[in-house]
Order: sequence, then structure tokens, then C-alpha cells
Amino acid sequence: MSDKVVTRFAPSPTGYLHIGGARTALFNWLYAKHTDGTMLLRIEDTDRERSNDAATAAILDGLSWLGLSWDGEAVSQFERAPRHREVAEELVRMGKAYYSYETPAELEAMREAARAKGLPPRYDGRWRDRDPSEAPAGAKGAIRIKAPTAGETVVHDRVQGEVRFPNKDLDDFIILRSDGNPTYMHAVVVDDHDMGVTHIIRGDDHLTNAARQTVIYDAMGWDVPSMSHIPLIHGADGAKLSKRHGALGVEAYRAMGYLPEALLNYLARLGWSHGDDEIMSIKDMISWFDIGDVNKGAARFDFAKLEALNGVHMRRMSDAELFDIFIATLPYLEGGRRWPRASTTGTRRSCWPRCPA
Repeated sequence: MSDKVVTRFAPSPTGYLHIGGARTALFNWLYAKHTDGTMLLRIEDTDRERSNDAATAAILDGLSWLGLSWDGEAVSQFERAPRHREVAEELVRMGKAYYSYETPAELEAMREAARAKGLPPRYDGRWRDRDPSEAPAGAKGAIRIKAPTAGETVVHDRVQGEVRFPNKDLDDFIILRSDGNPTYMHAVVVDDHDMGVTHIIRGDDHLTNAARQTVIYDAMGWDVPSMSHIPLIHGADGAKLSKRHGALGVEAYRAMGYLPEALLNYLARLGWSHGDDEIMSIKDMISWFDIGDVNKGAARFDFAKLEALNGVHMRRMSDAELFDIFIATLPYLEGGRRWPRASTTGTRRSCWPRCPA
């Protein structure tokens, strides 16, 4: 694996660039900048029913507004499907994967049997050692990886520490569907390897995926990238982040008048810190950031803190700079032009032209 750090941000274009995704992009960008590495952008658009060009455009626009530039051209995961199939078929030839031909009814019977025993649903490996000649006539099989059945798969995570997964819980999952389309689990591994990604930084909801993806890396004899699974963002009340907490698209924060510098400053402080420093410039964050310093615990989103930070960054700017930003923001406002609210104290509001209720 290259000594140069290569990170990647890999959003799915099924909606806007939400605030959690923006923080993931920021952490990847900061670590790449801090180490004089590169950050790549991959659009994970294999779900053709949910992916759309408008969402892709919104993601690119949101990243550009925040100043989170990527190196090279954005990569479409869907366009790499032939390469994903090639690797899956290579795994079959190597004896590390196999074709399975169970019917939907058989799969449902497996799930029911597991539920009846109080176990999580998992594949029972019935085609693992069978000859493909036994397949029903005309059947198109899916390709499943041969996951290890004994011992543990260990994920060495720079945020979560050493995480161990019993291999008995990692069944022979599908890497290529019977229609020839790759699964997310497989496509991600092939893409990260081919793109030369050395450090994967993503939400901790992918931690279990990391164990399964490690199985594919090991089967191919590829180096496993450094893993860092960052905690998700919760609302101020500790509940899962929702729209009422601030789980909005980046464009909504732009329309509410938040400065990109302030939003980045606030997102960086959600789960990471540098001593007692609260106010940080982009230069400060690049200089100080290290992924190993990210906290394990979930961060809590607080609009009041964001607004306070926005006020600090606004006051550091000249009137001319703020005016230019305001004019640039006008096209993004809902309901036509809205002008800054007058302050009864004669000071600038820290959130304009629309603030959260």
C-alpha cells in the first residue's frame, strides 16, 4: 500500500448532502490535507432506482460551497460494474466464492427457521460445496463469498479500537446478484482497492460492513485500508438526528445564512477537539486534525452553538465580504429575496436571513 494518504468521500446520490455526510467529507478532507495526501470522490450510484442526477448535482454543489475540494474527477460506481463482475468471477475461479441457486422460497424458509430459533437470519451455505452441475436448468446463480466459519475477523479501527467479530456470524453473503449486478458490499471493496484508497473514514454504522469487507480483501489478497469509523451525530436531546434537530441538507444552511467557515468549524467540533479551542480557521483545522483524536461517543447537534460560532465568524469579516456573500446567497433563498433582520442592539445577527425556529 502506498505511503501517501488517500482518503475518499463516497456518498449515495439519493438525496441532498445532509449534515452528517458533510462532516464525514470534512474529516476525510482534513486528514488528507493534514498529511499532504489526496481526497477522492466516488458517487455510489449502483442503486439505479433511487439514484438521480439532481441529487448528484446537489452533493457536488454542497461540497463546493463548503470548499471541500476533491482530487481528480468524481468516479461513478455504476460505470465500474464490469470490473466488479470481473473480480467476483475471479474469486469463483480461485475457489474463494461460489454460485448459489436457492429460490426466494428457500431463502424465506431459512429466515423463518432462524427466527424460530431466535437467531438472526443467515444463509445456511447449502451451495457452498455443491457442484454447479446440480443447478436447476436455466437458473442464473448469485455469487457468494466463502466467509471463514471459525475464529474471528478483527477490524483495527483508529477510532473504535480493535473490534472483533465472530466468524460464525458472518455468513456467505452475496457479492454478485443473479442479474449480474454487484452488491454494495463488494463494489466498495473493489473500488477502494482500485482507487488506491489507504484510509477509510466513515460513520460507525458501517462498522459491521467493515468486517464483511475485510473478508473480501483477505480473499483477494489485498491490503486492508486503515479504518476509522466515526460516531454518528445525535440531536441535542440525545435522540437520533432528525430534521427537527438539524438533519437538513447543506443547501438549507446556506439559505439560512450560515457561513461555510462557521459550519465547517462547528462540524469539526462535533466529535473532535483540539484542547479548549472553539474558534478555528480552516488553516487551524488542517494543522491540528488527526483522525485518531476523534471521540468514540456520539456528538450532539446544537443550533445555539452553531449560531454563536456563525456570529463570531461574521464579526471577523468586513462589511464588503459579508455583502458579497449575501448577494451570492440570494438565489438559494426560499420564497424570493429575504433581507437581513434588523438588530435592536445595532450588532450583526449571527444567523441571516432566516434562522431556525
